[in-house]
Amino acid sequence: MKAIAINGGPRKTWNTATLLNKALEGAAANGAETELVHLYDLDFKGCVSCFACKTRGGASYGRCGFRDSLTPLLEKIESTDILLIGSPIYFGTVTGALRSFLERLLFPYGTYTDPPRTLFPGTIRSGLIYTMNVKEEQAGENGYFQHLANNERVLQQRFGSAESLYSFDTYQFEDYAKVEADRFDPLLKAKRRQEVFPLDCQKAFELGARLAKG
Repeated sequence: MKAIAINGGPRKTWNTATLLNKALEGAAANGAETELVHLYDLDFKGCVSCFACKTRGGASYGRCGFRDSLTPLLEKIESTDILLIGSPIYFGTVTGALRSFLERLLFPYGTYTDPPRTLFPGTIRSGLIYTMNVKEEQAGENGYFQHLANNERVLQQRFGSAESLYSFDTYQFEDYAKVEADRFDPLLKAKRRQEVFPLDCQKAFELGARLAKG
């Protein structure tokens, strides 16, 4: 059993990466072979609308035909059992890097038939992990959940299952005194980091374990 985690954030040791690692620990504790990939280490583009994945009888039908450093990862995902995808939230959505990755991953497996169907040859148990600076009520007021739910919906359509984990009001800076961020109380942020973020880490571990158990 294989589990791959995709870090769509630029930082390799901060909130998103930490939760992804915890999820991988949960999967490993239940027998999974794990791997963490940092998207910002790769040089790739989003979908270029070549439609090679939609060309009848084409060599890349049902697969992304654009070749770059993302190609080996897309090929590897085809044989994974568990896919964990994480991103910090920028302006109410995932990072540009993760959006480009999702375009390349998900578009080729969808069809323009009526009704639509998936061309993915199997199933993948998938989980989405989001970290954000805003509080839960602010995320709701600004429509974050409605927007992000689409990622879960498309993963379910393509791979068979998906669930989401949210981490709110995260600790954003190593030293709040060095940045212009007066709207935040650094003491409250630190307190939440100490008291609440460990609970989010436990939820991430449980997510990975749950996906590994099937």
